[in-house]
Amino acid sequence: MTGMATLLESFPEIVKADEPLGPFTLLRVGGKAENLVQPRSIEELAAVMKFAAANKLPVRILGIGSNVLVQDEGVSGIVLRLSAPAFTRVEVEARRVRAGGGAALSELISESARRNLGGLETLVGIPATVGGALRVNAGDRSGEIGQYARRVQVLDGRHIAVWREHDELRFGEHQSNLDDPVILAAEFELDIDKPDAIVKRMRRSWITRMAAQPYSFEAAARAFKDPRGLRASALIEQAGLGKTKVGKAALSERNANYVVAGTGASARDVLRLLDLVRSKVRESSGVQLEHDITIW
Repeated sequence: MTGMATLLESFPEIVKADEPLGPFTLLRVGGKAENLVQPRSIEELAAVMKFAAANKLPVRILGIGSNVLVQDEGVSGIVLRLSAPAFTRVEVEARRVRAGGGAALSELISESARRNLGGLETLVGIPATVGGALRVNAGDRSGEIGQYARRVQVLDGRHIAVWREHDELRFGEHQSNLDDPVILAAEFELDIDKPDAIVKRMRRSWITRMAAQPYSFEAAARAFKDPRGLRASALIEQAGLGKTKVGKAALSERNANYVVAGTGASARDVLRLLDLVRSKVRESSGVQLEHDITIW
């Protein structure tokens, strides 16, 4: 554990050892980070990444935590949170909006709408950071974040901050070619629109999205990806699994493809429930569901 001691000694102001991660995720369960690192600048972030590479320490990036399940045993190595102002600012100049990779997608949407800039409002209700949303090209048929991105700043494999220009960016359905270690910031070009038109689209998207999700007060996450041409929620219902519970974890009454961690739930309860659902759906329909939750 010499490397860990050196990490704490080298970055005492931004490293927290044995920090519980549950409160930083929507499921609110799971163990601790061996080292939670919250850098204050790109320079500090680059220094941490260089240290991790030199000491062969695994690095994970935690954003909103909407699709992360931290196992009860916790996470070794380094967990990064880009929560400092250097990574969360949203700035508007004419039709251009620049947002830090650690900024909440909701903040980007609301700040753009306040300046009468339309386009991103159809993404309202998607829990993500700007960086996380870009990496998976968040959105649906009503609009995707990638179509408005003009350039993206990343920390590359050499730990250098560089801009990926528009002609280098590739976005597809729930995917992108942004595979650099860290997304630092992005610039978007939006369209000037009437405030009431923006609000109307925002309200429509919000109502549609919220109707298909668990209640906001519940600790919940989307369980499985929709197989091509099918809906995971329908497959789960057809397998007779609606409202299934394992320990303190249960499938949502509003949408069977969401797992809800009740009071006192453990990550193990959630994992056992996910395994049960995958097994029963495979028996029922022959379809192998793929996790939409990332398991740490």
